[in-house]
Amino acid sequence: MPTTHTDKSYEAELKGIRDRLLEMGGLVERAIAASVRAVTERDTALAEDIKLKDREINRMEVDIDGACRRVLALRQPAASDLRFVTTALKIVTDLERMGDLAVNIAERAIDLNQAPALGPLHDLSKLADLSEAQLKKALDAFVTRDVEKAEEVMRGDDLLDTLYLKIFNDLLGLMMEDSRNIRRATAIMFAAKHLERFGDHATNLAEMVVYMVRGTDIRHPRSRALEGTPHE
Repeated sequence: MPTTHTDKSYEAELKGIRDRLLEMGGLVERAIAASVRAVTERDTALAEDIKLKDREINRMEVDIDGACRRVLALRQPAASDLRFVTTALKIVTDLERMGDLAVNIAERAIDLNQAPALGPLHDLSKLADLSEAQLKKALDAFVTRDVEKAEEVMRGDDLLDTLYLKIFNDLLGLMMEDSRNIRRATAIMFAAKHLERFGDHATNLAEMVVYMVRGTDIRHPRSRALEGTPHE
């Protein structure tokens, strides 16, 4: 009977980590969507609210990190659970950094809202939608331990990069047309870069899912290839 109780308690701890990660991911998804709305809808109050709510994301990072470390210290998890916990430790760091990117975009919104609008920002909204979708799919892959879905996230990052490059070139054209556009275009360019980085973090999550399920680290393949190259 005591062993059964301990097993149930242990499973509850792992489930708690998983559930809290999903909750944190939901907060990050909403933060990134709101930050782009703050830019496109010129909503300074919304931007300020994003900065305040980032404290909750930071608090959850500390809580989840502590829960993972307690499991590692007290439970001596088996190999598969060990990969789950170490993956969760890495995912929570990426999620916190995504929250910081949302704050950075909100700060750009506050700056932009003090000047006349530069023009429609449809591509920026599209880039945000793609970034959110990447994060959601990566978190789904984590929960369901779905390697194929994780690989879809990794492939999807190319689309984000392509759209970011288009936004960058469009904004560069606006700056070349009129020097008065430079400050506003630069702020939007930074916002777009933050969204592109958001997609990179979603890819990181997907790579961690592959590690969690297969025990294979697929990060930085080029670097590992170079390590195996004989030196002349």
